[in-house]
Amino acid sequence: MSGADIRADYLDTQPPPPPPWRHRDQRRWGALRSISSRTPLRTKLITAVLALVILALAAICVASVVMLRSYVTTRQDPQLGNAFAQYSSGNQIPHDVSPGYATQTPSNLVLALQRPGSQVSWSPTSNNAFNSLQAPLPQLPTSSTWANNPNGVLLTVPAQSGPDTWRIIGTSNTYQVTNLATGTTQQETLNFVVAVDLGNIGAMTHRLVLFDLIVGGAIVIVLAAVGAAVIQANLRPLNDIELTASQIAKGHLNHRIPERDPRTEIGSLGHSLNAMLSQIETAFHAQEESEHAAHESEERMRRFIADASHELRTPLTTIRGFAEYYRQRGGVGQDQKQASGTYGADSPASDGSDEGLTAEDLDRIMHRLEAEASRMGLLVEDLLTLARLDQQRPLNIAPVDLLTLAADAVQDARMVAPDRPIDLRVAPGAAFLVDGDEARLRQVIGNLVNNALTHTPPGTPVRVKIASGALDSGTPAVVLDVEDDGPGMHADQARRVFERFYRADQARNRASGGTGLGLAIVAGLVEAHGGTVSVRTAPGQGADFRVRLPLSPDAQHGDSDDEDSPASAR
Repeated sequence: MSGADIRADYLDTQPPPPPPWRHRDQRRWGALRSISSRTPLRTKLITAVLALVILALAAICVASVVMLRSYVTTRQDPQLGNAFAQYSSGNQIPHDVSPGYATQTPSNLVLALQRPGSQVSWSPTSNNAFNSLQAPLPQLPTSSTWANNPNGVLLTVPAQSGPDTWRIIGTSNTYQVTNLATGTTQQETLNFVVAVDLGNIGAMTHRLVLFDLIVGGAIVIVLAAVGAAVIQANLRPLNDIELTASQIAKGHLNHRIPERDPRTEIGSLGHSLNAMLSQIETAFHAQEESEHAAHESEERMRRFIADASHELRTPLTTIRGFAEYYRQRGGVGQDQKQASGTYGADSPASDGSDEGLTAEDLDRIMHRLEAEASRMGLLVEDLLTLARLDQQRPLNIAPVDLLTLAADAVQDARMVAPDRPIDLRVAPGAAFLVDGDEARLRQVIGNLVNNALTHTPPGTPVRVKIASGALDSGTPAVVLDVEDDGPGMHADQARRVFERFYRADQARNRASGGTGLGLAIVAGLVEAHGGTVSVRTAPGQGADFRVRLPLSPDAQHGDSDDEDSPASAR
């Protein structure tokens, strides 16, 4: 098969191209759809309503005109039928009507004898109002067959001149006609016609049409104004939705659509949109909070790494400095070397030089190295504790008497600072039992007491208070306060006091100021036990660190005996 044959077979299998008129129709409909898509909804509604009203008014106008013409035209039909039956009986010319002429009866009917194919005129012997006024007669049909119906044919015809309309009925018959000139009588086929003048029906209908147009136009104008107001009022909820959407797009997520009756379509739509906007706002705020928390966490991590590096660098620098000092001085002194027998008499170092470290220097260096190593060990332990808290490692939970731990912490503090007044005050209440890790809770109280001893001048009183209370959720709790009468802190310092490596007194040296992790460990441990920790302080008014831990269920329904408690220990 050749290539031409294959191409011909392919063309035969393809559908024929659409005719050109279809493309024109598609372009026309596309243009109409484009105009419709650009037209506002309220304009479409008003236009549709007005179009329907105009169509209804036009139908009413046409129907009223048709009914009026039908009524005016046919109202004389019974009279015409009766007169026709009366005058058309027999073959005698009724009422002295001459062929080709018309005359009027007392009942204002017009009788005429029409020669087929010609019109009639007033009889010269007739004496009536129509004839005297030369009123135009009806324009009868000129067809020779229009009156062949023996029962008569009712027709509506115009006048021979003027705007009047006539209603006629006629029949064809053979009459004896006398020729007045010759006096002879002969038979002649004539159309007997009975007619009645209906007046100017056209003027009447024109007035009705004009009246309908005026009234209809007024109705359309009033309806357009009222419809525009009603549609605008009913579309106001959509305007509110549009305004709310624009405000949401600008970032004002708290805007809502005014609530309406949910049984209506607009009310149901507004309720659904408000629910959706609430979910969007919640999700957006949650994302913002997550991003903010991630940013703060990153900042805290950077600050934590920088502070930890600085804290670890300080003891390492001290250790390295003393090691270099030891190396630069050549190790231990000559007298110590000889006494230990490290070098013989012929040793190169036995040149009598006194360079080297004395026993006192070496002892001082070892003490400093030990202190810095201990300090670095404490720092590492604190860092490990915080790391375990961040990893949410499980605690060894068991019932713990917080009063016993507080009494032990006060006793230890009195031994460390015997010159300070350190008191333990216990309020009456249930047994102060909590479910927790005893070692970690001892660390919490110990860190708070140690913080009060470290950051207050010597001799400043410290008070440890324990009482019953409740968490913010209303859960019964044990409340532990560690108060001091020290210098206190500013609001910004109090807000950051539980941050890692934060020191309220930045000028305090590392040795006396601690690592800055004690209160951070307190906050982490208290949170791990389901409690809260806070501080109340002001410059010059001391500080009160308050810990609230959930009361153990074993103690919530028991009675406590506080008479033997160490409340009076001083």
